[in-house]
Amino acid sequence: MKKNIMIIGLGLIGSSLAVCIKKEHPDAQLLGWDVSKDTCQAAIEEEIVHRIPHSFESGAVLADYIILAVPVKTAIHYLNRLEGLALKETVLVTDTGSTKQEIMAVAQSLSFDFIGGHPMAGSHKSGITAVNASLFENAFYIFTDDTTQKKASRIHELKQLLQGTRAKFVQLAPQEHDCITGMFSHLPHIIAAGLVNQSQIFDDHFPEASRFAAGGFRDMTRIASSDPSMWTDILLSNQTLLLELIKNWQVQTSQVINWIQQEDAQSIYHFFENAKDIRDHLPITDKGTLPAFYDLMVDVPDYPGVIGEVTTILGQEKLSLMNLKILETREDIVGVLQISFKTKSDLQKAKRCIENQTNYHCRLL
Repeated sequence: MKKNIMIIGLGLIGSSLAVCIKKEHPDAQLLGWDVSKDTCQAAIEEEIVHRIPHSFESGAVLADYIILAVPVKTAIHYLNRLEGLALKETVLVTDTGSTKQEIMAVAQSLSFDFIGGHPMAGSHKSGITAVNASLFENAFYIFTDDTTQKKASRIHELKQLLQGTRAKFVQLAPQEHDCITGMFSHLPHIIAAGLVNQSQIFDDHFPEASRFAAGGFRDMTRIASSDPSMWTDILLSNQTLLLELIKNWQVQTSQVINWIQQEDAQSIYHFFENAKDIRDHLPITDKGTLPAFYDLMVDVPDYPGVIGEVTTILGQEKLSLMNLKILETREDIVGVLQISFKTKSDLQKAKRCIENQTNYHCRLL
């Protein structure tokens, strides 16, 4: 019997899940729903979903699976609407929210089965135009539930539905999930946004400053381009933990201020040495809590047409670029192209084909 899967919210996550499910389960019927009419139209035109129901309610009552690919506060709103509908008795509802404690507390009173979900993948790009079938590949996909035997079987069912994502499925308690993502995703986004906002104030005093804000500064603050609405929701739904983390961060920065004022070279050195040691030992084979970017550094000679030569090679291999920039172009020296890819496999393929067809040296960043 054909299964009906309804995805509510057709932004980056929802649309990318849709194409993964559609490819793995060709007999399934994909229903899409989004508050934006333009997004719904794009979902049909790009064949991301099979159809858009006449109303949220008419689609929900037909669904065997419902995926809430919307911010947590919005997902809770939809859960309350679903509770008042005559859903199928076997319906399974899940979400993709970045925090889990609040929504799992609401789920305890629901009459239908709900499994908390969080695909830990994303991009600095948002919206349906950023749809990416490889978005979740090798990323952690976290499930949270009440650990009952019934839910265990339903989690297995959900894994079967989502196996086309090629993600790594993990189960965590809601509090454990929020603590981990708070430290390794939410706090870094706050800091990145703060750095960008501070640079704007700095630019008011030094109008030429923005010209020098490329390179490392641009890379380390890339996540500040994320969806403001989503991050407002995340901060408000994980506020207790984030307040504690931000206060701890303030303590760290206060210590650095004191070391600089006291000219404590030993403490400053240890601060950077410890950070370097920890950073150098982080795992590099898995996607983490932040959007992953796969960068290739290509040493190229400084002559006209070299960029076109490299991009032509990549185009012939049908490799999709996320970004390309020149890091250094001075006369009579080797320049550096930094090319960003969507997937690790594209990165490795690009390195092979460039080195096979040219004498340019490529380095993985």
